[in-house]
Amino acid sequence: MSQPTLHELHRPLGSTDLSVSPLGLGTVKLGRDQGVKYPNGFKIPDDDEARMLLTFARNLGINLIDTAPAYGQSEERLGPLLRGQRQDWVIVSKVGEEFVDGQSSHDFSAAHTRLSVERSLQRLETDYIDLILVHSDGNDLEILQGSEVYATLAALKAEGKIRGFGFSGKTVEGGIKALEQGDCAMVTYNLNEQNEKPVIDYAAAHGKAVLVKKALASGHVCLSPGVDPVRASFELLFEHPGIASAIVGTINPLHLAHNVATVANVLRRN
Repeated sequence: MSQPTLHELHRPLGSTDLSVSPLGLGTVKLGRDQGVKYPNGFKIPDDDEARMLLTFARNLGINLIDTAPAYGQSEERLGPLLRGQRQDWVIVSKVGEEFVDGQSSHDFSAAHTRLSVERSLQRLETDYIDLILVHSDGNDLEILQGSEVYATLAALKAEGKIRGFGFSGKTVEGGIKALEQGDCAMVTYNLNEQNEKPVIDYAAAHGKAVLVKKALASGHVCLSPGVDPVRASFELLFEHPGIASAIVGTINPLHLAHNVATVANVLRRN
């Protein structure tokens, strides 16, 4: 039996003109192995391993790739790895968080936002980035109301350097505020954490996009014997019409294939 793929299951990213696979590939593990919240340690893949993973993901019908300046060397590695494939990928990156020498810091000023996007364009070797999300430090409303980050992203969108923008936050209030003026919210939503569901409800009602982070609780989901936690997780996610795609940060091709097959099965059954 052939491996199920997601090619026929791409869907709109809210009201943008982007179409994305229901599963996206997170790339923190391509760039950094410090300060990550996974239950098991891992080795950062070399270029050959990373290239094979990306090719495998693309062949499985994944077109959404998620990176960030705070993901160590991720952006710098993806630029060369994706050469000649720009039309095949919807690229999501971030602004606001830097990760240097094992420490995170945040800057939501207009100057840093513009610098960060210009740097990401260079690193990713592209003329535009499909979606830029604000990497919140948890003070969601303060960032949105008291900094220039959203206004700067709106200007960068008008200039054609980004095609959409949004917010990767940690609160319901922040997520809804972010969607009022932006294109997308990235929320935590899984079998363990469902506090941000009102953001997804708001997005569904207003035609905005939601991407889900930690869809599998960063590998921490455990259920009763005989229940597949991956299937249960994706059933929860994709029964909600507000969710466009779930970002999964695996570097294991077998895990990726299993995730894709499960999502394909869940969506075709629905």
